[in-house]
Amino acid sequence: MTFSRALLPSEPEGNKALTSNMVAIGMNFAARSAGEPNIEDTLFFASQEAMEKHDLRVLSILVRWFGIHAAWVNADRLIKVVGLSSSHRVRALWSALAQWQKKDHRFARLISSYSGPRLDVTEEGTEFQIQRFGEDSRLQGSAIRVAANLLRDRTADVLSPAELARRHRAYRWRVVMGPGYRADMWAALERDRTLSAAELARKTYGSFATAWRVRRDFGLVAKLPAPGRWKNLHDISVQ
Repeated sequence: MTFSRALLPSEPEGNKALTSNMVAIGMNFAARSAGEPNIEDTLFFASQEAMEKHDLRVLSILVRWFGIHAAWVNADRLIKVVGLSSSHRVRALWSALAQWQKKDHRFARLISSYSGPRLDVTEEGTEFQIQRFGEDSRLQGSAIRVAANLLRDRTADVLSPAELARRHRAYRWRVVMGPGYRADMWAALERDRTLSAAELARKTYGSFATAWRVRRDFGLVAKLPAPGRWKNLHDISVQ
C-alpha cells in the first residue's frame, strides 16, 4: 500500500475546541486545555479566527505567543499549511509575523506567502488610529496595518517556554531536538508506542522515512536501562 503524506489539518469542531487547543499550546484563555494538539495546526486555526472573524483578543495573544515561541515553531510545517490557505488575510498575517521575526531565516518563504497591498486588521478607523497612536512597532511596514493601541501585549497572556515545555510533550522535545517532525514523532511514540511508521508519519505530518528512523531509534533507547542504573559504559547492552 502506497504511503500518502498528510498535509491539511482537521479543523477543530467549534470555538470551544479551538480555544481549548490554544490553551494547550500556552495561550491563556478562560478554558480547559485539550491535551497536546499539534502546534502548527493550532496556530493556523487561531490565525483564521483572528483575521477572518476579526477576533482581536485572539490576534493579540497569537502575536504575543509568536514573539515568545517562534524559535520552537516547525517553520516547514507552518509554511506548508499557510501556503494551502485560500484566505489572503490569513496569509497577510503570517507574512507580517514572519517579517517581524526575519532574523530567523527559516521563515523567509513565509514572508513571500502574501504579495498584495497592505491590509488593515480592522474594517474601519485604522487610518485615524494610526495617525493618532502610530503603528504597532512589531508589525510596522509589514503586510498588515495595526494601530499601536489595538493589540494588547501582556506577559500573563502566554506561558513561558519553560512552562510550556512542562505541559506539552512535543514542545519539550522540540526544545531538546530542535523544532522539526522528529521531535513531534518522539512525543507521539511516548504517548503510544504501538504506532506504526505510517501512522506516526500521518499523525505528525512527517515523511515515512523519518517516521521509520524515529521508531527504530525510539525502540533502541527503550531497551536501555535507566541512567541511574548505569555503573559504567560496559553495563549498557543493546540487543
